[in-house]
Amino acid sequence: MLIAHISDTHITNEVAFKSYAFDLIANEINTRPFDLVIHTGDVTNNGLREEYEHASYLIRKIEKPLIVVPGNHDARNVGYELFERYIGPLFGVHEFKDGVVIWVDSTIPDLSDGRIGGYKYKWLKAKLEEYSHRRIKIVAAHHHLVPLPDTGRERNVLFNAGDVLDLLLSHEVTLYMCGHKHVPNVYRVEDLVVDNAGCASCRKTRKGDVNSYNIVKITKDGVKVTIRRVTGEEKEKEHKPIRPKIFIPKGKRLLRIVQVAESNVSDRRYFRRKVLENAIKAINERYKPDIVIHCGDVVEKGIERFYEMAMEFYDNVKAEKLIVPGHNDISYLGYDLFREYFGEPEVIEKGDFVFIPILSAQYETQIGVVGRIGQKILKGLLEDFREKFRVVVMHHNLVPVPRARELGYLEDAGNVLKIITDQETELTLTGHGGNAHAVKVEKTPIINAGSISWELHRDPFGNSFNLIDVYEDMVIAFEVQATWGSRKLLGMWKIKGEVPWL
Repeated sequence: MLIAHISDTHITNEVAFKSYAFDLIANEINTRPFDLVIHTGDVTNNGLREEYEHASYLIRKIEKPLIVVPGNHDARNVGYELFERYIGPLFGVHEFKDGVVIWVDSTIPDLSDGRIGGYKYKWLKAKLEEYSHRRIKIVAAHHHLVPLPDTGRERNVLFNAGDVLDLLLSHEVTLYMCGHKHVPNVYRVEDLVVDNAGCASCRKTRKGDVNSYNIVKITKDGVKVTIRRVTGEEKEKEHKPIRPKIFIPKGKRLLRIVQVAESNVSDRRYFRRKVLENAIKAINERYKPDIVIHCGDVVEKGIERFYEMAMEFYDNVKAEKLIVPGHNDISYLGYDLFREYFGEPEVIEKGDFVFIPILSAQYETQIGVVGRIGQKILKGLLEDFREKFRVVVMHHNLVPVPRARELGYLEDAGNVLKIITDQETELTLTGHGGNAHAVKVEKTPIINAGSISWELHRDPFGNSFNLIDVYEDMVIAFEVQATWGSRKLLGMWKIKGEVPWL
């Protein structure tokens, strides 16, 4: 199966549209042996009738089977109704030998943000179940699913990106195709290939880039995506699925981490004092970790009384501790109080392991940022400790978590994620969103902790902390229920050679 993936043509009579770039790409597609062309949205620039009339003429220049998905620009000015009249259905199914393409409308009228929620989510889930027997399953929508580098401020991700990502992974989807941010990029998230196309014919490119499209080749061995720019430059990335997916660790355990987040210590009824007490007792007496990592929101508000209460709890933790502040911790006087009570987070070296704290919280907002200087520091530390097992610790999640409304919580998540994956970081720990979740992006497991003792969480498993064991050849992560101690496997990943996931 050979697919041409184009996106963000932004067809209009205005200056935004580059007709020569569109014609060049359309001619290339026609002269190559593509089985299918998928356009992942923003066919037009403003969703106007004259633009749709123009677009319906131009896209007929593509002489291959064509699927077109609506984008946020297409949904402007009630353009979603014109899309169906001039282009085609807003969602649908295309079957081919051994596989299926399911495309879905992720737009919200007159907003740049996206959502596959409500009935659309149920429809997508039903279709994935209906075609579960197909070896190749492709889902196409307009909006991006994980943060992208070189896009400026992170925003406009799907509001329910965590739920959609979880749905695709649980149904063993092969490929997710999207556009929207005008940046070509390819990530592997577990066995799912996330294929972002750049803009085919819009003037709005980023970082001085040029127009491009992606070439997707699907074989029995995996997926290869080639980013092809109009200059002729090509960049390939190939992914092969992991087989088998169940492993038994070899050798001895080298390190045990307990990861916690969102204790939110306070005198409010939402703080579950007894749960935190029981969890700390279990950590000390049953699990006996080498290090306890708190990924932020130690207190519910940054006032001295709550910090004094928190110290009473965390002074009882016997293991070495690394605590990074969350957005709640630095509210009010918390910026100063955190350092007074817990100190400035510093790099910790333990034999072959190094723990690198990264500060992302800002005053009076849940939105976090590492910043350009912080990114350089992170990259430098990862390079300096390349010979060690590197664990990055931060508050804000890098990958959307299920059951949470994604608002671009880390505004430079795309660049931070790119640094971490480019450096092949061995492990990243986060703690925002109130739900335990773990995925591997490229070669890096990213593990988010749920809330250990705050009633207002999003985890059906309840209040919990994560238990992470590092062996000579793999990492295994469990979510541990803070009240009863029952455990649930979050994931297992090899740290040498291919990296499997359960």
